[in-house]
Amino acid sequence: MSRAPEQPQDPILWCAALALGFWLLLAWNLGIPTKPYFDEVHYLPAARDLIALDTFSNREHPLFGKEMIAVGILLLGDNAWGWRIMPSLSGALALFAVMRAVWFGTLSRYATLVSGLLVATGFHLFIHSRIAMLDVFAIAALSVAFWQCAAAIREPEKGRWRLALAGIALGLAMASKWNTLIIAMVPGLAFLVLRWFAGRRRLLLSRRGMPVPGMTLVEAFIWLGVLPLLVYAATFWPAYHFANQPITEGLVAHHRFMLDLQTQVLKPHPYQSNWPEWVINWRAIWYLYEPVDGAQRGVMLIGNPLTMLLGLPALLWCAWQGAKSRAPMHRAVAVLYAISLGFWIFAAKPVQFYYHYFLPSTFLLVALALALDDLRQSGRRKLAAAVIVLNLLVFAFFYEIIAAESLARPNSFMVWTWLESWK
Repeated sequence: MSRAPEQPQDPILWCAALALGFWLLLAWNLGIPTKPYFDEVHYLPAARDLIALDTFSNREHPLFGKEMIAVGILLLGDNAWGWRIMPSLSGALALFAVMRAVWFGTLSRYATLVSGLLVATGFHLFIHSRIAMLDVFAIAALSVAFWQCAAAIREPEKGRWRLALAGIALGLAMASKWNTLIIAMVPGLAFLVLRWFAGRRRLLLSRRGMPVPGMTLVEAFIWLGVLPLLVYAATFWPAYHFANQPITEGLVAHHRFMLDLQTQVLKPHPYQSNWPEWVINWRAIWYLYEPVDGAQRGVMLIGNPLTMLLGLPALLWCAWQGAKSRAPMHRAVAVLYAISLGFWIFAAKPVQFYYHYFLPSTFLLVALALALDDLRQSGRRKLAAAVIVLNLLVFAFFYEIIAAESLARPNSFMVWTWLESWK
């Protein structure tokens, strides 16, 4: 008798441990600075208005992220911990969900855990999990959605409730930031394309074929199309009950107003940049650099200088492997990166910033994890390990300037501004 193939063991406990360790690192000095900084000055007043149902402010953005900030304030008070507790928890959830998505997509323990290490130390998730902005809520919701979609494909017997959870998460992602809209459409479109190529005669009602056997295209449309829109609309419920400037003409009319606000021509901003600069990690944004809480402190948003660049050839490798070897996870990551970046290439938003690269950079880091897994399997274990160790060292070196730690001198920023465009 032939020996049964070995079954890889699910590293779920390691995933949970890494996510917990990440949150503990986030929680260290989470309350510093004790005053609002960068875009917190926009979202904290909006969260307070939600609690009081006074004036509907910050109307250009959906409500879910601000609702989560408001929950933190209600739990821990109107202070720095209250402002940032929900972003930190969402960041830890995002990291866990990314690893779970990679696990169900690859069944590789190595790729799963390395993707977690790379995303945790890629700077974007760390910085946005320590500030009361909306981006981390969108990333967390999308990560959960892709986790559940990958799990539904891997375990179709659980497909119904997993796709329902994915639909809820997609709705919350769109209700956090509009720039998730295109990506939120991908799971439903992917289901349609895969079922179409399965060659089923009864396309709408057939339960056979990829991606989730046992589920019809009609049912998938409900979970991945209708449910996200219902969840998205439900998050606007408080907007009808504000004392001043509530929604009175319906949700569609309000969205026309939101679109006008999003596409209005703004004055040039010293930190604005565009997608070619994001890809090569060229333009930094200083979220903070001033004396605060008894010391000189700073928060510089830039991608990890090592992995942001190594991720580019890794993306090309994933695209090549996806096309040549029909490696579904490699192909999916390359396509998702292209779609999420392509949105900003064609978006009618005149002023753009490096933090818009948060989502594409997450796909890029997962692509690097897949490439390192392939490198390891080809026998180049030491080279793959060297990249991981060097990445951790780079993160440790930059930690002071991405975590608002106490700096030695007013000009300490010179230690980390390797490029003139980072100053």
